[in-house]
Amino acid sequence: MQLVRTTSENPDFKYLTQLFDTYLIDIDGDEKDFFAQYNQIYLQNVIVCYEDAVPVGCGALKEYDSETGEIKRMFVHPEHRNKGIANSIVLELEAWAKELHFTACILETSFKLEKAIALYKKFGYLEIPNYGQYIGVDSSVCMRKNI
Repeated sequence: MQLVRTTSENPDFKYLTQLFDTYLIDIDGDEKDFFAQYNQIYLQNVIVCYEDAVPVGCGALKEYDSETGEIKRMFVHPEHRNKGIANSIVLELEAWAKELHFTACILETSFKLEKAIALYKKFGYLEIPNYGQYIGVDSSVCMRKNI
């Protein structure tokens, strides 16, 4: 497994996030357009995970404020799940957040993504009130961890 730091211009990141967006259509349903507008942005801090030179997972970190990084676009290809890829990506994003002098990470996910919520809880993320554009969005679960 190899983790590569890149940007959202990386073609492998684009490939994986297209798969993720297709997957989310069923999850987000009628709210898919609302969420899509926040996911089609340039991201400077992106991780792509490769297994035998094949892109299998990704995640990104975006500045939320001067002390907080927001984890975005976490996805592992369904054929490569349960191999520790998501764990590795989260740890690398947290390490990068520390390098950028953030003291906390936040994220948003769907209440339907129970395995994702369990993963974040395993790493010490706690549920918080919805922040920013997610305030009032019943399907969103927001989480935070001090790093």
